[in-house]
Amino acid sequence: MKEEDLIPELTCEALTDGYNKDIDINGFSDCELSKFLEQLLLVRLVEQKLAFEKKEGVIRGPIHLAAGQEAIAVGISKELRKTDRIFGTHRSHPYILSMGCEFDKFFAEILGKATGLSKGMGGSMHLIDEKNGFMGSVPIVAGTVPIALGAALAEKYKSLGNISVAYFGDGAIEEGVIFESLNLAKIIEAPMLFVVENNLYASHMHISERQPNMVTKKIAEANNINFSVVDGNDVCAVNKAAKEHINHCRNFKGPAFLELITYRYYGHVDWREDIDVGVTRSAQEVENWKKKDPIKRLFEAMECKDMITRKQYDLFIENIQNMID
Repeated sequence: MKEEDLIPELTCEALTDGYNKDIDINGFSDCELSKFLEQLLLVRLVEQKLAFEKKEGVIRGPIHLAAGQEAIAVGISKELRKTDRIFGTHRSHPYILSMGCEFDKFFAEILGKATGLSKGMGGSMHLIDEKNGFMGSVPIVAGTVPIALGAALAEKYKSLGNISVAYFGDGAIEEGVIFESLNLAKIIEAPMLFVVENNLYASHMHISERQPNMVTKKIAEANNINFSVVDGNDVCAVNKAAKEHINHCRNFKGPAFLELITYRYYGHVDWREDIDVGVTRSAQEVENWKKKDPIKRLFEAMECKDMITRKQYDLFIENIQNMID
């Protein structure tokens, strides 16, 4: 991407304040934007349902929610094929849902039923949907990254233009295997996209206490890997950057690295907000980030250009809610 398209040099203060630029929807069709909005709402409403059912005790196992981060999976998944190899984390609901996972199997897995994606043995943290390209998720931080690299190497040998994608968080950057994987990916020019969802907190600790010099993107620079740092709450910006980097990988030009600045509304696990842990996370900080909500920003951008009305938006919600119920 061009230098001017990137987020300015990141500081802890800027990260805490978030980003509030208007979404630029130019270049996207009404159909594409409507699909983005529908998928963003789908992921959000599914997770709200999971949060409620977990709080009520219907869901027994732990669930790690990604509400607030939906634009990342939705924006990237638009450019992926079913034959690509996608690997997630313990917070993988958005990835698998945005790739078209079957609802009944998804919910069955969360409830521990034999009809689930992992036959009820994996729950929320061990999802898999090979039919749609999602190869698996594990709760071990950075655990799927070297596996994704192996898949990328296999795809390189096949020479069919398929790629591998590894999603991981800012906390995983501090695991040695990330640097090792980046290094090897560049050496062998693997067709792999490294996606960092930088939501600032890892599990509970603010990034300023872990990375005083904001090292996240610098490990890509150190390995001479193409990278971008993008507003992860802007689905259009995410999609544009993803398209560029994915094409780079598909055209056998080696790996790419995409860092997306975002924020999760729920805490590390289950439905709580965790405003009583961490360094600076507070109710006010959560509210400030909700003003930059990816769904709200896309809807307002579309509404401003008369692409959607509030009534149509409410109908989207009603239809998705009925499907979830």
